[in-house]
Amino acid sequence: MSLHLVELPLHLPDLHGWAAKRGLAKGLFDEGLVLHHLLGEGFGPAALQPFRLMVAPRATRATLYAYCAEPAETLVKTARTVAPPSERAILSLDQIRSLPRPPESWQAGQRLGFDLRLRPVVRLASALKTDREQFAKGAEIDAFLAKTLRNDKTHAREEVYLDWLEARLSPAADLDRDTTCLHKFQRQTVLRGGKRLDGPDATMHGTLTIKDPKGFAELLARGIGRHCAYGYGMLLLRPPQRRT
Repeated sequence: MSLHLVELPLHLPDLHGWAAKRGLAKGLFDEGLVLHHLLGEGFGPAALQPFRLMVAPRATRATLYAYCAEPAETLVKTARTVAPPSERAILSLDQIRSLPRPPESWQAGQRLGFDLRLRPVVRLASALKTDREQFAKGAEIDAFLAKTLRNDKTHAREEVYLDWLEARLSPAADLDRDTTCLHKFQRQTVLRGGKRLDGPDATMHGTLTIKDPKGFAELLARGIGRHCAYGYGMLLLRPPQRRT
């Protein structure tokens, strides 16, 4: 399985201007949706997925990281062949870089740190009704909210999200709960299919241990959870946290 970590710099004012011209910023600027369209039109559908946009506070420039089946050279060739002029103006093709992540990089028992932005949601297997709200079968809601309402008691948000993540890493990797934490959380409204969806936007920092190297490579390539095509679910790897 071929996998490459791609790095692409972006100028945010240009990205916002492009989104406005395309009608993608009406009423709500959904960064993930804008990048989904830009990357798809520049490099092909799902070519750069999952991805993560990293932006420093008050910065006008950002760096997009993504996993891809092709190296940077192939991506550049594709974009120069098919990308429309407006998209070419946004994409810094001469600055795209990539590094291979071959299957032999991963070994059973290997510990790795990670930085992960995720949208920890679940789809309801049955309808759920409360005094204030009613959710239909199949509705997508916050995993924390779903567990709290189902059990009719209070849970710690971090613990619910750790359970959610642990289940999605398995069986490819084990989560080290002692060195993993909810680093950041906010509610985020996104656009999907023309509809506004409110839900959790969480960032987790932690450590995992690989159990199945092949399965772990597949996990990196597909991302974790839903909305991987919109900037969520990419495992950015880091040195592992020290055990206490």
